[in-house]
Amino acid sequence: MLFNSIEFLIFFIFVTTLYFGLPHKFRWLLLLIASCGFYMFFKPEYILILGFTIVIDYYAGIWIESAKTPAARKRFLVMSLIANIGVLAIFKYYNFINDNITGLCNLFGYTNQIPYLHIILPIGLSFHTFQAMSYTIEVYRGNQKAERHFGIYSLYVMFYPQLVAGPIERPQNMLHQFHEKFTWDYDRVMSGLRLMAWGLFKKIVIADRLSIVVDAMYSGTYGYNTVWVFIGTFFFAYQIYCDFSGYSDIALGSARVMGFTLMKNFNFPFQAKTITDYWRRWHISLSTWFSDYLYTPIVINRRDWGKWAVVFGLVFTFFISGLWHGAGWPFIIWGVLHGIAMSYEFMTKKWRKKTFSKLPVWLNNTLSQLIVFLFLQFVWIFFRADSFHTAFNVIKGLFNYENFPDQFPAFTAALRYSLLVGALMLAHFLVFEKFWRNEKWSKKLDSSVGLRYAVFGYMFLLFVFFGSFKNAQSFIYFQF
Repeated sequence: MLFNSIEFLIFFIFVTTLYFGLPHKFRWLLLLIASCGFYMFFKPEYILILGFTIVIDYYAGIWIESAKTPAARKRFLVMSLIANIGVLAIFKYYNFINDNITGLCNLFGYTNQIPYLHIILPIGLSFHTFQAMSYTIEVYRGNQKAERHFGIYSLYVMFYPQLVAGPIERPQNMLHQFHEKFTWDYDRVMSGLRLMAWGLFKKIVIADRLSIVVDAMYSGTYGYNTVWVFIGTFFFAYQIYCDFSGYSDIALGSARVMGFTLMKNFNFPFQAKTITDYWRRWHISLSTWFSDYLYTPIVINRRDWGKWAVVFGLVFTFFISGLWHGAGWPFIIWGVLHGIAMSYEFMTKKWRKKTFSKLPVWLNNTLSQLIVFLFLQFVWIFFRADSFHTAFNVIKGLFNYENFPDQFPAFTAALRYSLLVGALMLAHFLVFEKFWRNEKWSKKLDSSVGLRYAVFGYMFLLFVFFGSFKNAQSFIYFQF
């Protein structure tokens, strides 16, 4: 069930209405049933995979907390991690590993006898697997009490607003909320609905509109040249941002309507002045997950390496991050490039500070943001391309100075329209985001009813007339 569908609108209204109409003691059950139904809407049988890991992690948490010795606690944690990573490995990485084994066998004249699995990746598997793992790790570390209510723990893993594409929550933030009673609060409900509307606007008016142009560029139908590739990569940066942050806004908004607070997942990432800063602003729930559970333990464990422990930790963490995003080498290259960039920033921090401090602040900030954004556009090529062949063609196109106006007339009328409207809607989005980022204007919007209705009324007109309803697509991060 997609957030940008009529089915979800009906589902959300029905569940939310019933939620506030039920006594508090039955609400967890309603949300658990609704979450199961929401997930089963995609592929019903995969609910069994979720059920398998939920049962294991529920008991693992209790056993970890009750264990008498550190060794026993560690055994139960390892059991839980093996179960979760094992499921992820089978469904997401088995065929990828098998492909690479086949390539090696062919290289040395052998035949790979390992069979391929004809399976479909369960939607959102990486997200709810990581959320479940954070629970047992936090119980093991003593930061979270084991949840004894099986239904509440199940709801923690399956809560429908963030089940499929995050944010990846921590048990300290969510579990206690499922025990609390939330009453109807008009201001909170309106705030949640506005956030949901903004998320839908980003998805339908911006992301899905830009995707038409991006898909056309990456398909190679019109060839590749500098201007065309730059347009496609520029549009993709905002397509994926509006697509993913739009999902997060709808998730946060729908949860807020019912009283739940989910963690913020984006904080104006394209304002970042370094790649390190970018990862503090982009997909915050994942970057902090990797920082807490992978990067920091690596650096502590290898602290005798000095600075190289940080470099190794960054590159390895982003190697895993690339693999988390997709079972393919282009994703891994995307991740490693980020790790290398952050390592460079770490190793040259003093030199860069000394060098750039000689520039005026405004010029320093502008150049820093521009360099970061251009780097992101480049590495997104590996993320978006369906193969190395496509990625290399796009990169070569950056240096192909064919005359773009000669290529432009070959575009279909529909593509020319999408190019024009996409650019216009993107300009609107940048203006809207700039105003909301400005504290002064944000307060004016909150305090002035007339201004708020004027702005949202204008956005509604844009939504109706320029929304890409015929090109409605699934959210990009659903595939992970």
